[in-house]
Amino acid sequence: MAHAAAHDRAQDATALGRIKSGALGDARADVGAALVATRFRTITGLGVRADVDGRTYFVGRPELFGAHASDPTLTNALTRLEREGKTAVAVGTADGALGVLAIADPVRAGARDALSALRAAGVAHLTLLTGDNEPTAQAVGRAAGIDDVRAGLLPAEKVDAIRELQQRYDAVAMIGDGVNDAPALAAATLGIAMGAAGTDAALETADIALMGDDLSAVAAVVALSRRTNRVIRQNIAVAIAIKTAFLVLAPLGLVTLWMAVFADMGTSLAVIGNGLRLQR
Repeated sequence: MAHAAAHDRAQDATALGRIKSGALGDARADVGAALVATRFRTITGLGVRADVDGRTYFVGRPELFGAHASDPTLTNALTRLEREGKTAVAVGTADGALGVLAIADPVRAGARDALSALRAAGVAHLTLLTGDNEPTAQAVGRAAGIDDVRAGLLPAEKVDAIRELQQRYDAVAMIGDGVNDAPALAAATLGIAMGAAGTDAALETADIALMGDDLSAVAAVVALSRRTNRVIRQNIAVAIAIKTAFLVLAPLGLVTLWMAVFADMGTSLAVIGNGLRLQR
């Protein structure tokens, strides 16, 4: 069975290499020669395109190749790789696919623990929104401990998913780092960008940008935000209580000018000191 599967994959690769035979030769990819890509463009939600030696090449979803997207050899190769939990990316020209790249992106170390920490912090629901294929997304979801997995989403569909979750859970935080995540980050109640690997679009759109690329920092942000909220409320309560006391005592002649100055300055110092506790 293992030999037969390997043989089938070899046939798929051979057949794909023969699609529109001679197309790769047009790029004159001689051994040791560097090819220069020009007019590089991102096609949102689908992939990228660039010109190499006067010819336009595409890398991404099979939809990039129009009518050739349904080529049986291409679809069979993509299906086989996706069943193995890999992200399959087609490579070719407007005349059809030339080959398929299989990309396996392992789940980050500590991702499951980071998500468990979020649940412990009171986050009610965790959803994975991704443009990857369904088998790959489900495999990542199982490895990370995520129950709600939504795959094959374009940027606009991620926004729709965020709005649906907002209707169900009211407040929704979105964590992302890519160009395709930017619209969803903007639509979410709170957008969090992973700073180390984040694109400019994600960093500019998000409400919070983490300086590192550690998912465990998200739970720390939630905890810090809640502590900050408590400190703000404490400071407001203390300021209102002191001002109210002086408003009541002043008409009775029980407050001197120096007491008022001391109370005003003292309140300011107390508020500052209470806020500094957040540095710990």
